[in-house]
Amino acid sequence: MTLHLSREFRHRIPGAFGDAGRQWLDDLPALLREYAERWSLTIHPPFEPLSYNFAAPATGPDGQAVVFKAGVPRPDLTSEIDALRVYAGRGSVHLWKADADRGVMLLERIQPGVQLATEPDDARATEIAARVMQSLWRPLPDGHRFKPVTEWAAGFARLRARYDGGTGPLPSDRVALAESLFEELFACAAPAVLLHGDLHHGNILAGESGSWRAIDPQGVAGEPAYEVGALLHNPMPEVANWPDLPRIQRRRVDQLAAILGFDRRRIVGYGVAQAVLSAWWTLEDHEELDGPALACADALVPLLTN
Repeated sequence: MTLHLSREFRHRIPGAFGDAGRQWLDDLPALLREYAERWSLTIHPPFEPLSYNFAAPATGPDGQAVVFKAGVPRPDLTSEIDALRVYAGRGSVHLWKADADRGVMLLERIQPGVQLATEPDDARATEIAARVMQSLWRPLPDGHRFKPVTEWAAGFARLRARYDGGTGPLPSDRVALAESLFEELFACAAPAVLLHGDLHHGNILAGESGSWRAIDPQGVAGEPAYEVGALLHNPMPEVANWPDLPRIQRRRVDQLAAILGFDRRRIVGYGVAQAVLSAWWTLEDHEELDGPALACADALVPLLTN
């Protein structure tokens, strides 16, 4: 295949991974040829838009529809592979083959593969996401390498260091609240399980017979209630344009509490803290202010006391 990669992807990879990213892009055509031969694949043009990894539909030797995924080898790709092995296709996409040292995976292609983000009824989407969460949580295996979510929350220290103790363009009151909420919630957290870590509407796909399954797990360790945070600032960026966002967030919180049995304050607290953390990651990676994530946090804050 002739490899065509978008200008944005070619810019994003070196921006995120430096010289290692540039070298990986240079080597990508050879990597695709190598694994196409090794795994007897026909690799088709990639999905668009690509984010931080290459992913493309492919056809196996028996005509099976699969997905070939590759990225700059790094710990979070190893965690994804480890998580998919634990899930073994229960609530998630199947992992057929992997080479963690090379950052390469061969995955089931979920059909029809429509994202949950296309569901127009947010109440139904929220229930589906909650059920997928329940299907994914697993005990942490002995000797696991999954990063604790507390390490993600510590990312605010990088923000403070960058702005000499301040918060730059991020609202200082929201950052301080997020830091305080993480401290409060982690101090009394339930026992940790294996979490997806990024379970939002774009990472839940429709499978056969009305099933819904997750893709792209981060593979982290934390209490189950942490998992709701990504859902509460998605689907992006559409969520920020909903005129009744405060009402929707209240209904989502009530719905998640009813289905999952979590305390409402923990749901709201993780929703606020993770939305602000997501805004920092966007600023850190792209030098952009993530207005939609902050809008979701703003809509949730009143629910901390009501």
